[in-house]
Amino acid sequence: MRLLIIGDLGGQLSTATKIAFDRGAKVSHASSPAMALDSLRAGRGADLIMIDVSADIAWLCEALETERIVAPIVACGTEANPDAAARAIRAGAREFIPLPPDPEMIAAVLAAVANDDKPMIASDPSMKAVVDIAEQVAPSDASVLITGESGVGKEVMARFVHKKSRRASRPFISVNCAAIPENLLESELFGHEKGAFTGALARRVGKFEEADGGTLLLDEISEMDPRLQAKLLRAIQEREIDRVGGTKPVQVDIRILATSNRDLGEAVRCGDFREDLLYRLNVMNLRIPPLRERKSDIAELCEFFIEKYSTANGLPAKTLSDEARAQVEAASWPGNVRELENAMHRAVILSRGPLIEVDSIRSPDGSPVVFGAPAGDHDTTALQAVHAASSVSMNFGGVKVGQTVAEVEQELILTTLDHCLGNRTHAANILGISIRTLRNKLRAYQDAGLDVTPPGDARVAG
Repeated sequence: MRLLIIGDLGGQLSTATKIAFDRGAKVSHASSPAMALDSLRAGRGADLIMIDVSADIAWLCEALETERIVAPIVACGTEANPDAAARAIRAGAREFIPLPPDPEMIAAVLAAVANDDKPMIASDPSMKAVVDIAEQVAPSDASVLITGESGVGKEVMARFVHKKSRRASRPFISVNCAAIPENLLESELFGHEKGAFTGALARRVGKFEEADGGTLLLDEISEMDPRLQAKLLRAIQEREIDRVGGTKPVQVDIRILATSNRDLGEAVRCGDFREDLLYRLNVMNLRIPPLRERKSDIAELCEFFIEKYSTANGLPAKTLSDEARAQVEAASWPGNVRELENAMHRAVILSRGPLIEVDSIRSPDGSPVVFGAPAGDHDTTALQAVHAASSVSMNFGGVKVGQTVAEVEQELILTTLDHCLGNRTHAANILGISIRTLRNKLRAYQDAGLDVTPPGDARVAG
């Protein structure tokens, strides 16, 4: 955890710094928001910013947004009153901490934003085998490709590898290649010089340099534009990068980890991914099995999430009833650990007593979850879901002669989305395409004037 403190915190700077140090954070200091921005531009990144409530929080938030620097902001002040907190939150701070600082409160804030407090739970033999390989490869500098369906915990595995490596004391930097627009990803990765393009107000160090000495995780690398893959390949081979608009290469010392929920071998055959880049990344492959293949982990994961969210919501300890546990263990969980976590979070909030019953395990829209029989074969389950979704208008006999492939694909995608009540992630999993591909197609359909099911809804039949 890298903590950047801005201002003197009403004279409590040294106290707050010591508390953060004792909690394992690496602390740096800037006297003003402008100096903090210079530090962040220079690659001295932060996972959390604590700022004096009297500083210009709104300016800093706007500057960070303009330059696409992501770091949650917590305001601190000696004015322990609702007005000070409200002003800070309106300006863009995520939380307000009164001063003098309380050690437990700072610890809670650090834990909340660290996003690396998820343990590697591996009771099932299939998952234990993956963890054993991860522990063997972690001390090396070999590139690792971590694969698996959406929600299985690929980033958790990446953090585990980093923590077990010789670089554990150095930065762990993650870049979501699917979440950053293609025209900005190059600058995000490699940085840019002042004036390199419109909006480049100052030199900005990219994630490669920010991760120097540590580990860089390229999350969902399959979504990277093929033109940028060539530059990435050179950076991995030569361990040097060129900033956008730069005139000389910059040496970097990093370990590369990458994740993908797609079959990159198939992406190579389709021309979407460079084969030489795949070879560079796939020195070691860690395939994380989906939750339906590691049933022994489900109960332990449930216990962890229930305890976590009971504590976070100030509720007494809870546990699953025997019936609820049996149903949860029998479910297929197409969204994997992420879906299970969200379900347990809702169950903790909705349950009224110490026991979480089946009726407290609900979908995001509040409707009860329909638990099915254990899914022995996910591909068969996915095909059944597609067939059920399209039984009215898209069974084999309903495909009309003269329909184009694009028309058939469009109807299949929209009908599957209906079946999933607008849940893009579930629909993409069923269809066997990436979430980014699905979103691009849905955007094209909307641009063409078609109705697209919003999340938690269903398309009106035309």
